[in-house]
Amino acid sequence: MLNIMVIFGGCSSEYSVSLESASSVIEGMDKSRFTPVPVGITRDGKWYHYSGETFRIANGTWQASGSCRPAALSANRGERCLLVQGEGGEKISIDAVFPVLHGRNGEDGTVQGLCELADIPLVGCGVLSSALCMDKDRAHRLAQDAGVHVPRSIVLRRGYDADSARAHAREIGYPLFVKPVNAGSSYGVSKVSLPQELLPAIDAAFEYDGSVIVEEAIPGFEVGCAVMGNDELVTGEVDEIELSGGFFNFTEKYNLITSKIHVPARIPPEKAAELKETAKTIYRALDCRGFARVDMFLTPDGKIVFNEVNTIPGFTSHSRFPSMMKAAGVPFTEVITRAIELALEN
Repeated sequence: MLNIMVIFGGCSSEYSVSLESASSVIEGMDKSRFTPVPVGITRDGKWYHYSGETFRIANGTWQASGSCRPAALSANRGERCLLVQGEGGEKISIDAVFPVLHGRNGEDGTVQGLCELADIPLVGCGVLSSALCMDKDRAHRLAQDAGVHVPRSIVLRRGYDADSARAHAREIGYPLFVKPVNAGSSYGVSKVSLPQELLPAIDAAFEYDGSVIVEEAIPGFEVGCAVMGNDELVTGEVDEIELSGGFFNFTEKYNLITSKIHVPARIPPEKAAELKETAKTIYRALDCRGFARVDMFLTPDGKIVFNEVNTIPGFTSHSRFPSMMKAAGVPFTEVITRAIELALEN
């Protein structure tokens, strides 16, 4: 039996999303091969070994259950253990770390760096790819260098010139999107249709990051592709987001009130095959390993445009990544098993 440390929570606006994903990963793990070692990070950054019931992670009551002990991952190379504080202390050996952390301070290379420093096998992308994929501007530049179409955009930093921003926005054309450069789950993202909406949208995005990207709106619809692998890559079926209006914001992503997700996407097989190959190209260009979800746009004339890569996508059994893999014949438990095996191989 291998001990797999599952990290959840974290100092991120996506804290609650992480709890749901981690709960599903723990429940879905093959217990005949792996023993989950849950470790929760509070919103203010405190680490705890959690030994309580899994449902308390999902509903957010894990800290109040009395099943938490302060803990820290040993950074000593070769030790590979979780140091649990308390009477007598305890060392729990760790064979791999599965970070189920969304957004900043978890999906951006920070926790990945700690694992690599400690020489512990890491499930999913490493430091470089995690950091690159969180940075929408740099991810777009590298994808473009690999021959993939990307949206036209500009990047603003605090203290930006408002007149210059307005001028660039006119060049890009309305409607457009304003996004934090480093954030996920559509936090701080606004669709701007009129010039007078631009500056308030930029201010809203700055609440989540010190850099903001102003990006053209791509006609058509969003598609995604699950990719798994280190050297040899496999993909899930391409999915399609059908919107009745607006854009795929946080509420729609996690509640699907007016939108629908179709798996497989309602597109010709040859276009699906092209999307899968494009997703692999992006995955390699951004140095991804283990698994990631590559999001793209498909325009009315069939052009593929890169949107972003999620290195730790939603991981509930009904989330997009597992659903795409399931449509390709890989059930949820096997997805988790493959992800861990890829970490051990790496």
